[in-house]
Amino acid sequence: METILNYLGYFFVSIGAVFLVLGAFGILRMPDFYTRIQAGTKSSTLGAMSFIFGVGLLEPAWFIKTLVIVVFIAISNPISSHALARGAYKSHHQPYLKDGVDAYKEVENQKEVKL
Repeated sequence: METILNYLGYFFVSIGAVFLVLGAFGILRMPDFYTRIQAGTKSSTLGAMSFIFGVGLLEPAWFIKTLVIVVFIAISNPISSHALARGAYKSHHQPYLKDGVDAYKEVENQKEVKL
């Protein structure tokens, strides 16, 4: 049983490391702040969660603690990413508009008309 947990642990640690490296490439390749923050958040959420879960499988005494950390990451990373992106948009940081359409601005304008 311990061998299976070790293999699963190493598998999750490896998957987490791959996600973190791919996230770093995504941050380098994306054209603007909003897509970079999305790439960084998605990859760091999945990467860190997989990595920490793998450590929990490798060290069974830490498993409960690692599950608590995974749940905290699953809740806090998307919320912080959303707050950063919304703050950047509210401070007039312009997104890269390939097709010239700012969908969020259109939604905000519709809200103002209804009020």
